[in-house]
Amino acid sequence: MRQPKLIDYILLTVLALIWASAFFNIKIATYSFGPVTIAFLRVFFGAIPVLLLCYYKNIKIEAFSKDWHWFAMIGFINLVAPFFLIAYGVKSVQSNLAAILMSTTPLSSTVLGHFYTKNEKFNYIISLSFILT
Repeated sequence: MRQPKLIDYILLTVLALIWASAFFNIKIATYSFGPVTIAFLRVFFGAIPVLLLCYYKNIKIEAFSKDWHWFAMIGFINLVAPFFLIAYGVKSVQSNLAAILMSTTPLSSTVLGHFYTKNEKFNYIISLSFILT
């Protein structure tokens, strides 16, 4: 693994700002659009660059195969439903609270992973990082 450079930290900061601003922008969008429309637009405009990249790199998209219903179900569960629920929730709370609540996902995943998996148990490093977070 290479050592991080200044550009890596700059790019990470830009990524964090873009991610955090999503909740603010969703809050603004809820004044004009419903949660279903916001979820559709996020998925639609997110799919365009992916499809263009697949076309450019000549990558076969497996979702257009005979198992399309599995890919549709995975896409709905992993993209559409969370985007809808985020937009629906941001209508009721402030965008900064939504961002804070969404940022707790790694912490709750760590706790749930300890109880529901065999190979993700708490150890000294995980416990220390959990406490410091």
